[in-house]
Amino acid sequence: MDRDSAEPTVDAYPGPNAQKWVEFHGTNAAPSEYSHEFVWDITREADGPFVTDVDGNVLLDFTCHIGAAPLGYNNEKLTDKLREFDLVEPMKIAGQDMYFGAGPTPEESAVPGSSHLMDKLTDLSRQYDMDTVFLSNSGAEAMENAMKITHDYRAPAKYGVAFEGSFHGRTFGTLSITKSKEVYTRHYPQVSGIETVPFCADRGCEADSCDCGFFAGETSQLRRMLAPEGGRINPDEIAFLTLEPIQGVGGYRFPSDAFMQEVAAVTDEYDIPLVVDEIQAGIGRTGEIWASDHYPIEPDVIASAKALRVGATISRSDIFPSEKNRVGSTFGGGDLLGSMMGTFTLEAIEEHGLLENATRRGEQAKELLRDDAPDYVDDVRGKGLMLAVEFDTAERRNAVVKAALERGLLTLGCGKKTIRLLPPLDSSTREIELGIGLFCEAIDAVGPSAKAA
Repeated sequence: MDRDSAEPTVDAYPGPNAQKWVEFHGTNAAPSEYSHEFVWDITREADGPFVTDVDGNVLLDFTCHIGAAPLGYNNEKLTDKLREFDLVEPMKIAGQDMYFGAGPTPEESAVPGSSHLMDKLTDLSRQYDMDTVFLSNSGAEAMENAMKITHDYRAPAKYGVAFEGSFHGRTFGTLSITKSKEVYTRHYPQVSGIETVPFCADRGCEADSCDCGFFAGETSQLRRMLAPEGGRINPDEIAFLTLEPIQGVGGYRFPSDAFMQEVAAVTDEYDIPLVVDEIQAGIGRTGEIWASDHYPIEPDVIASAKALRVGATISRSDIFPSEKNRVGSTFGGGDLLGSMMGTFTLEAIEEHGLLENATRRGEQAKELLRDDAPDYVDDVRGKGLMLAVEFDTAERRNAVVKAALERGLLTLGCGKKTIRLLPPLDSSTREIELGIGLFCEAIDAVGPSAKAA
């Protein structure tokens, strides 16, 4: 497949082979969050955003596996480096119980491992004085450990603060700070002491014009709940305040600077550790390594995963417990291939100028989306290649996802009536034009009278 000339081609979707795979998978698999009946054939041609399914359909993937494959499929920026290594078993090592290397010294290592990845992550987080990393297997684990280390650091603190619309994972701990769809949390027990405040998703609001509920009168709901401000919670008893700098599952909601300035002011004034969930928005997706870099906040802990290929809790050494076994994970940091892919992804972003490319291609996409947008497109927003199109109804959103798929474009819904677009970070001008063109065709095909599928 030649990425420079590939075109989406869809004969029938879902095709007969895809239907067989979906039926076979569902025979034993628990129900989960499969967005559409796309069955990627890992044995067939794929390159960058282009991928072939089990029926031979070629699709343009503007989901990047919800950001977990930031450079798409079989990208030479990664595969060329992987070919240099003669990898042998074991590829998965008890990385929190045993040290491992691939040569006499770190400098002479034949393979970049978890130690190299952690060195790279601290280097990319120096602006926040971060010097320590704990690697795990997933974003939920990264957030769990962020909650644990801040509770230890602030002991005997008993509160945590989260925001409406948030999504932080599916473990019991992270579900307690997840405040988006009820389906994620219904009937599951919650960690006690979690307080919830509104998230200001009006990215242009000011304190005196905000109607989202975060700002109220002369102050904010966040500040109002604190005892020194007349509230009921002693800020010394708050272990952490956590937020996604850009809410993902909640609908690609971009906050205002006024909101972020207030979060920064309160956490700084009362010395409340700020835990930032960069699992979807981080690693270059927004045109900066961390989405936090766009805003006037100073994270104390960053949780990363997805595009990084492993889970990572990044902070300062004084916040992490000094006692052994306060945090741990059998395979955390021991997935050799994951650590390699994470390191190579970070190197590719730097070597090929992909932060700048994400910014340029994101601006191109927003301009194309906004040109002649129909009235039932309520909003087009984004930073870098973290893009969203919000519609007037959920039914129209769902119909556009389906119509785009029929034209060979993979997209994903989020929030109540929004579609998220996550092209690869190295997308070309042609690929953005092609993908957004298909997306706009889908919008036009649905028209003003969409009905739920």
